[in-house]
Amino acid sequence: MSRDITSVLNGWYFQSDNTSVRIIAGDDGKDKIQLRLELGLLQMEFDGRPDGYRPEGAESWFDYYRQQQQTHDAQNPDSTPFALSTEDCVRLQREGVQYYQRYLSFWHLRRFELCARDTRRNLQLFAFVREHAQRDQDKLQFDQWRPYVTMMHAKAVATPLVELRQFAAARQVIEAGIKAIDQFLTEYDQQHRAEQCFELLHLRKWLTELDQHRNPAEPAEAVDELASLRAELERAIAEERFEEAARLRDEIAQRNSDLKRQRESALPPDIDPMTSTEDAQQ
Repeated sequence: MSRDITSVLNGWYFQSDNTSVRIIAGDDGKDKIQLRLELGLLQMEFDGRPDGYRPEGAESWFDYYRQQQQTHDAQNPDSTPFALSTEDCVRLQREGVQYYQRYLSFWHLRRFELCARDTRRNLQLFAFVREHAQRDQDKLQFDQWRPYVTMMHAKAVATPLVELRQFAAARQVIEAGIKAIDQFLTEYDQQHRAEQCFELLHLRKWLTELDQHRNPAEPAEAVDELASLRAELERAIAEERFEEAARLRDEIAQRNSDLKRQRESALPPDIDPMTSTEDAQQ
């Protein structure tokens, strides 16, 4: 079998001003993500470590070191706490870049729940390194990206909520992102740079725009049917159960679609459902 990837790249050209990413069926029967680069492509798994590697039998180096930390601290409660060496941090940083490539791919594929899953994972990685790295320099290698990943996480969670016009729930997510970035600036005594923080400005601007598009009153027949689902959705988001949140978003969208069809089917046949009542009377 040829190892030449030319046939794979033919017809799929790199665009410097646009992210080219697609989902393909793998030979193992599982979907894969392919990200087009100038000199080739990256292929990533949907789940686990993006390259499919299982270091020391763990799902990732992050999972491996968390297991090591838990074992060490349980066996040595009164001794020196677990610590990450610079070599450990290099492994974790390289791995974190893989998850970065994948969550950006999920973002462009509009797989928001999976983008949220991977951004949350990298935020947890940063927190782990902050707590356990031996050197402050190693901590900063990770934590410098915290505002950006926080912003992307908020966008991944809130965007589908905005599309479903769940503005109250989306607002809570964006506010949580703003609060987390404010906390980051406070931790590093950088509050005076808040007006220069792109990620913070981006979320604040989005919040302002959101306030200009408040949810209109729901039709009476939709309130009882959708209220419990929306409450469940908000709880799932608050608890970061993103797969469940994705399922609930889909169900809410389907219910809204069903209600729209029911209203349209009740109209007289000579009235266009896309035309307002006032327009139809004119």
